[in-house]
Amino acid sequence: MSQRRETSEDGNEMLFDHGAPFFTVTNNDVLALVREWESGGLVAEWKVNLGSFDRVSKKFVNIQQDGMNKKYVGVPGMNSICKALCHQPGVESKFGVGVGRFEWLEDKNLWSVSGLDGQSLGQFNGVVASDKNVVSPRFRDVTGRPPPLDLTFAPDLAVKLEEIPVNPCFALMLAFSEPLSSIPVKGFSFQDSEVLSWAHCDSSKPGRSANRLCKDCNCTNWTSKAFRSNIKKGG
Repeated sequence: MSQRRETSEDGNEMLFDHGAPFFTVTNNDVLALVREWESGGLVAEWKVNLGSFDRVSKKFVNIQQDGMNKKYVGVPGMNSICKALCHQPGVESKFGVGVGRFEWLEDKNLWSVSGLDGQSLGQFNGVVASDKNVVSPRFRDVTGRPPPLDLTFAPDLAVKLEEIPVNPCFALMLAFSEPLSSIPVKGFSFQDSEVLSWAHCDSSKPGRSANRLCKDCNCTNWTSKAFRSNIKKGG
């Protein structure tokens, strides 16, 4: 649920959804919440055809017609949902704050969170970590600091986190001066490719009209994902 803003050499602003390109809903309770977001203008249905590109035959295959599975996107960006949640009653948002340590307070049944400077950021009933690097030794390699979460007190949790797969990838943000008329879909996965995973046309999503962003051109923006572990170094 993330979006990147870039400015071209001619000063035009370009938007790329470099995280999840869209989401679908299968749970009725979640669907009710999504419909609330939709009525509030936070999300909209992305009515496009998706498919796959067969790298061997160099043809687009398995084209899914619009309407088979509803696809939703944030408006005007995938981060609109997160922004709205930050303004919910009772929610206090802090930006630009680095977390240096999580600590479980057994006597209080609470999490204690400290900043990189050691100052307390508060005590909480729950903590949500979006990346397993909070417990990974790699955290020390990158930051020079120990991982924020010490799992010596919870070895069972350490085993579960170790089982979570991690597949590093690159997001390729591509802008073209003209629509790619040779591509019959607005999003597709790659078949028989060890590197490329998928590509989607960001400009085709609701609230992301290329004409709105670049009033003097007919450009189109695409985002593609490539797996870093499978990219071979040159030479």
